[in-house]
Amino acid sequence: MVVCGDDGLAHRLAAELRGVYREQVTLVVPPSGRRVRQPVVGRARAAALLDRVVNAAVNRAGGGDQGNGSQGDGGRVDGGRELEAAEPTDDVLAEAGVDRATALALVYDDDETNIRAALTARRLNPRLRLVLRLYNRRLGQHIEELLDQSAALATGGGQVAGLDGVEASTTVLSDADTAAPALAATALVGTSKVVETDGLLLRAVERRPPRPGEVADPGLCTLALLSATSNDPAGADGSEDSGEQGPQLLPDAAAVEAATGRGTVALEQVSYSGPSLPAVRAGVPPFASLFSRRLRWSLAGLAGCVVALAVALMVVTGDHPLHATYVTLLDLFSINEPAHNKDTGRQILQLLSGFVGLLLLPVLLAAVLEALGTFRSASTLRKPPRGLGGHVVLLGLGKIGTRVLTRLREMDIPVVCVEADPEARGMATARRLRVPVVLGDVTQEGVLESAKVHRAHSLLALTSVDTTNLEAVLYARSVRSDLRVVLRLYDDDFATAVYRTLRAAHPGALTRSRSVTHLAAPAFAGAMMGRQILGAIPVERRVLLFAAVDVAGHPQLEGKTVGEAFRAGAWRVLALDVSAGGRVGDAAGAGPQEVRESGLVWELPDTYVLRSEDRVVLAATRRGLAELLGRRARQRTDV
Repeated sequence: MVVCGDDGLAHRLAAELRGVYREQVTLVVPPSGRRVRQPVVGRARAAALLDRVVNAAVNRAGGGDQGNGSQGDGGRVDGGRELEAAEPTDDVLAEAGVDRATALALVYDDDETNIRAALTARRLNPRLRLVLRLYNRRLGQHIEELLDQSAALATGGGQVAGLDGVEASTTVLSDADTAAPALAATALVGTSKVVETDGLLLRAVERRPPRPGEVADPGLCTLALLSATSNDPAGADGSEDSGEQGPQLLPDAAAVEAATGRGTVALEQVSYSGPSLPAVRAGVPPFASLFSRRLRWSLAGLAGCVVALAVALMVVTGDHPLHATYVTLLDLFSINEPAHNKDTGRQILQLLSGFVGLLLLPVLLAAVLEALGTFRSASTLRKPPRGLGGHVVLLGLGKIGTRVLTRLREMDIPVVCVEADPEARGMATARRLRVPVVLGDVTQEGVLESAKVHRAHSLLALTSVDTTNLEAVLYARSVRSDLRVVLRLYDDDFATAVYRTLRAAHPGALTRSRSVTHLAAPAFAGAMMGRQILGAIPVERRVLLFAAVDVAGHPQLEGKTVGEAFRAGAWRVLALDVSAGGRVGDAAGAGPQEVRESGLVWELPDTYVLRSEDRVVLAATRRGLAELLGRRARQRTDV
């Protein structure tokens, strides 16, 4: 496989392919002096910020480096082939072996460079699986169609099989889109061990062994039996293999029941249990919000006065109720004849009606102005509502922040954004989604308080400046020491120092430092392995792959029940995709089942028979998936 790029994503992707999938990788990067590097702003200022918590950290117990919560953008691939070239020209791609490669990833920061290189690579090798990094979604869809059509024409039409037997394809990804689910999951459950399946976020959670008399909750299913049962109270992302017996992947029911004293890895859906914001259509406020409470009470009082005057006129003159109401309204709007020839009671009621009419004029004017102001402000930024709590405070509405904001609102999670630039990329998205936004510099006092950070569930610091993210996190921790924080940091060494210091200073709180390139690399690697790969989750020193597979053409699945298709230690069917008209009734016939909004049926009964038209989501080891998909034989292991 060939990876071409000019920033940290290329190195992370190459490391992912080599370390997780055991692939042979050729890395093409610019010369050292021309590589794009994220500017590191204010290192002296960052050091001063860390000094605030170092003194407190060294005096705390248990403040060591447990787990691995820091993920930066640095790092290089150990071993393998590496070429240095300023641009991915024809000669460079030929030297990298694109004509013999299975897949090519073009992850340059410039969209035009990626597109130009993709056109060249498709010409050199029509059977090549292409993965492009583009931010523009609409352009990416057109590029996918163009390159796939070009491959089909170059090979005479039909599906194009790659060197490993998997259909050749073009996949366009955005690092912002692929990192957003993991960042959202980290803010909710403290881990980025997630897989996205048709919009549904799944996480692998480590559970301690059940106590005597305690029934363990298997979640959606049990993925593995751990070799160690260490428990990290701050939520470390996995444990190292410290026991003699390694983890057992995809165990059967008998192995799970026989295992004693061993923790498990269960698959769960990422969910949010806090309060959600009311669903409001963008640009159309509800009727109750057109008028303030004081104005509504004024209108109600005037209506009561009109009714009282109509009743009084009916009593005094003996008129019919409808006629009395009609005459009262005429007096109210001063269009009735003067009652100077009437009796005293009628004259007094006419004067009172005229006085109420004078009061009605300013109230009606205020109602019109308030309604117009409400419609005008419907397209402006909202302020955080009073009493809001359990929400996520999102700092930064740039490229990454905008994607994370959209993902959080799709999960119906209340969000309050903080942004210093009123012309930022995500401001239009925040207006459309009716998300409260606080305009101001997060380093200034009072800005985070306006976002109700003291009552928040978690804080996501996703600005493009490392020191700004760090300062905001430190200030938020001074307001609330147990706040769950996730900060985006670019530099790997800096991320490690921040993580260790914050963990030592606040051992009871969850701290995560995340890198967009580190979170995006698994999705790019999965796309290079084939479109059916949804993602990978590490289990100690081993890896579980998640894939979407069509049952047709696989004798291990077709015509077999879910129980018969399960092979311990190799693969396991997790869900049935019914989004394309699958057999929902048959899948749910053996018991109460729940069809998720994503179109997947989970917890399939063992008696469900897989048919050729079905499409399933399964978990598998590397070796098991290679056997199931019929790829070329490879001398590799799962450890």
